[in-house]
Amino acid sequence: MKNPVERLADKLIAGDSQKAALLVSGNNRRYFTQFPSSAGALLITAEEAYLLMDFRYEEAAGYKAKNCQVVGFTSLPEKVGELLGKHGVKQVYMECEELSVAQARSFEKAFQKAGAQAVLDDTLDKAVREQRMIKSPEEVKKIEASQEITDAAFQHILPCIKEGVTERELALEIEFFMRRQGAEDVAFSLIVAAGKNGSQCHAVPSDNQVRQGDFITMDTGALLDGYHSDMTRTVALGKVSDEQRAVYEKVLEAHLAVFDAVKPGVPCCDVDKVARDIIEKDYPGTFGHGLGHGVGFDIHEWPRFSKLDKTPCAEGMVITNEPGIYLPAKFGVRIEDMLLVTADGCRSLTKSPKELIEL
Repeated sequence: MKNPVERLADKLIAGDSQKAALLVSGNNRRYFTQFPSSAGALLITAEEAYLLMDFRYEEAAGYKAKNCQVVGFTSLPEKVGELLGKHGVKQVYMECEELSVAQARSFEKAFQKAGAQAVLDDTLDKAVREQRMIKSPEEVKKIEASQEITDAAFQHILPCIKEGVTERELALEIEFFMRRQGAEDVAFSLIVAAGKNGSQCHAVPSDNQVRQGDFITMDTGALLDGYHSDMTRTVALGKVSDEQRAVYEKVLEAHLAVFDAVKPGVPCCDVDKVARDIIEKDYPGTFGHGLGHGVGFDIHEWPRFSKLDKTPCAEGMVITNEPGIYLPAKFGVRIEDMLLVTADGCRSLTKSPKELIEL
């Protein structure tokens, strides 16, 4: 199988020496070269791919970067222009979604000096998005390894959930545990929301203390080798009320129904509708966000399980399944797995139990 740089070059450049692609976003650079850095660019021509690094990263990139030749620079636009002239490039596809206006103008000037024109449309963004939506077997293994840390963190945190502990303390303990297990970072700002705060689907952990009878929603994930994981579980401290149990069971019903709905060729919006219809029947207006999103080198990637995304499910996609019910000033429930679309359906990459846990 060709490496990621070769696959993109085949799709965009197809051996045309007058065409090139320039990637400046950090996650895309890392996706194509496996080298993380806070600055630089990846220039792909028909003949060669160049990872352009300043003094801070040049040596390390030379040891670790894959699928490219590492080249140092003092002025990025000038170095890009020099390489374009060397290869006789006339058109350069640009990442419009990640490029600032100031950056685009700077590159355009450098390109003009080299006799090349910047292509400022969504051609490159679309090609990268389509490639990154389908995960290779190696990528799936990395996502699974990241999720293993997240599953372990869930088991670790359960004994820590006691009356009086704060949301912030629980979030910190989860993060410390993940890092001790080898995670390079958390996948996003972790969410721990107890009691009434659970109705805020993206609540920020605070000094709010856990009380008996509270639901505690924990949306967590690890970052490992560049790949993210994402999982939500809602547990209870002590026995729950009949209302709480009914809401939890409804969210679980919607969550489980998605597993039967996901198959190659099924539009993402239809999958969203399966879960949404179940919740809307009994709890209208309480599920305000999309059912899920792609996960990989970014925590939020394409495609999306949402009303608006008609992208057909395809083998190799990794998408979250996270229905929720949020009752303002009362409580909330969300259950989230990562699903891998397979040849005949899907399978969960998440191993933590889904049944209601009353601690």
